[in-house]
Amino acid sequence: MDINKLFNLKGKVIVVTGGAGYLGKAISEAMIEAGATVYIVSSNEEKCKNLASDLSAGNFKLCRGMRLDICDNSSIKNCFSKIVEETGKIDVLINNASFSVPSNIESMSEENWLKGLDGTINGVFRCTKAVLPLMINQNGGVIINISSMYGSVSPNPDIYSDGMPNNPANYGAGKGAINQFTRYIACHYGKYGIRVNAVSPGPFPNEEVQKNKKFIEQLKNKNPLKKIGKPEDLKGVVIFLASSASSYVTGENISVDGGWTAW
Repeated sequence: MDINKLFNLKGKVIVVTGGAGYLGKAISEAMIEAGATVYIVSSNEEKCKNLASDLSAGNFKLCRGMRLDICDNSSIKNCFSKIVEETGKIDVLINNASFSVPSNIESMSEENWLKGLDGTINGVFRCTKAVLPLMINQNGGVIINISSMYGSVSPNPDIYSDGMPNNPANYGAGKGAINQFTRYIACHYGKYGIRVNAVSPGPFPNEEVQKNKKFIEQLKNKNPLKKIGKPEDLKGVVIFLASSASSYVTGENISVDGGWTAW
């Protein structure tokens, strides 16, 4: 196949959860740029619709914004049903949406511990469970789970100092569970033509966090490439995993972290 066709997503229907967020926006942009029809979904429907309008320049055949709450099974099923009603299929699901509950172990309540897991592995489980019957019925599909470097390694406590809150334990535990869940689904549903992979972003601090210059320097110094990630750094890998270029790749976790987890 021609190399340009390998990475072309024209005709594909792609759902990006949390698709209007800091990293989600770049992922949604990448899918649009590769020619896909993209549904940007999250609990903030207005934000999704506004981004969809901007990205598609008013052509809603290319991009739509919808409401989907990863904590609500009925919301997920309703959203997916509407998409299938409009397009007839879902080719790619990108499980990007997540949330955590900041706290240290000593002060974290069990309720907040469980909320953090709900915002990571449980949300991925719900969305994956809802899309699997559709993909089985259509004889194939792709699922991309956005994990984290903290699903593979622990946060370095020396970096989180001077009032900078440490990454909570339930976030990393949930992301680590996503990595295992990715392998499980890949092995059990490959026979249906369904490929499942994870992407683990490294240090991608948002604009607000970047205001803390000392913290950013500490992140850079811990990283072999000596720089933090930019959202657009994720575009190449998600297009690769969503496209035919990765047709023989499943059950993998690809780190996009500037080498953070290499040492």
